[in-house]
Amino acid sequence: MSKHSELEAAKEKHVNWLVDRTGITHSQARELIDLLGLANLPSLVREAILLAKK
Repeated sequence: MSKHSELEAAKEKHVNWLVDRTGITHSQARELIDLLGLANLPSLVREAILLAKK
């Protein structure tokens, strides 16, 4: 598996987790991950919860 495909698989796993945990859309989750990265899970969750409340 190439580095690119490993990164994409990790990103999709995080996207699905955020969607399941917070109720945001897949596109919102992808956008948050693009902005904040995969490594900052607490910030991703915080921002996703804020989005879900809108």
